[in-house]
Amino acid sequence: MSLSDNDTERQGWQPASRYPDPSVISLDPRFDKYRLPLAGVERLATGCRWNEGPVWFGDGRYLLWSDIPNNRIMRWEEVTGQVSAFREPSNFANGQTRDRQGRLVTCEHGGRRVTRTEYDGTVTVLIDGFEGKRLSSPNDVVVKSDGSIWFTDPPFGILGNYEGYRAEPELGQNVYRLDPATGDATIVADDILGPNGLAFSPDERTLYIVESRGVPNRKILAYDVAEGGTTIRNKRVLIDAGQGTPDGFRVDVDGNLWCGWGMGTEDLDGVMIFGPDGDAIGRIVLPERCANLCFGGRANSRLFMAASHSVYALYVNVAGVAGG
Repeated sequence: MSLSDNDTERQGWQPASRYPDPSVISLDPRFDKYRLPLAGVERLATGCRWNEGPVWFGDGRYLLWSDIPNNRIMRWEEVTGQVSAFREPSNFANGQTRDRQGRLVTCEHGGRRVTRTEYDGTVTVLIDGFEGKRLSSPNDVVVKSDGSIWFTDPPFGILGNYEGYRAEPELGQNVYRLDPATGDATIVADDILGPNGLAFSPDERTLYIVESRGVPNRKILAYDVAEGGTTIRNKRVLIDAGQGTPDGFRVDVDGNLWCGWGMGTEDLDGVMIFGPDGDAIGRIVLPERCANLCFGGRANSRLFMAASHSVYALYVNVAGVAGG
């Protein structure tokens, strides 16, 4: 994959020539220990239309991500650096993760469903409706340690024909919990304006959800996971994004939130890192808005960032939690 000829901004981007990389910024002394002085931001691939849903396969040493408008899932090989199409068409795949058995779980705008790719490559539909009505366009997904699948379902993918197929929503903007063993699904939240990225704290006692149509600003909400682990309560605002646009995010083993961020301006595009208390502690500057990210690599401490047209990576000094 290569840069488009008319995209001068991305053509002009170069990795930092000196260490430490100035695009990795501490906003609080708490972030200093996560910066590696001899690691910098790298660009792994470019030339896509809108990247989302990165997920790492350590057993195969490759990264998958969704190029939604191009209706394909892409693959980057760690050993060779080769980029290729993993699945095309992808039913306008968006958010992705792996279940606790290592299988790919995918949110599909086009199919309006959540699927699982089995070990032999076949695709199993986990859910495509609720109480007799079709889902809207599952957006992002995380798998809890008990195997349950939690996903958001805003209408973004059915608002037009660019990231899916235009249609009228049949359900509200809900967050669901799915038990894949029984096929039973429940709504865990129905009062979020544009539910988007989501992730659990390391101890799974807190669930974080991006409210991407929040008024007046986007927010990252926090909920307590109730005893039994199947419902949530005590909704509160952890982070008010101001002019920023949090989309997808993941949590590290220390409980920090690494959030895709941006609004097409140099002072916002990239990744914002927040402590468990919601305070901004660090920033990774990218030349493009970052939609989503994941941890991977040998020690699960390489951050893979799916930005608008490109995928970037950065080694950091902390590992991501499992299930995201």
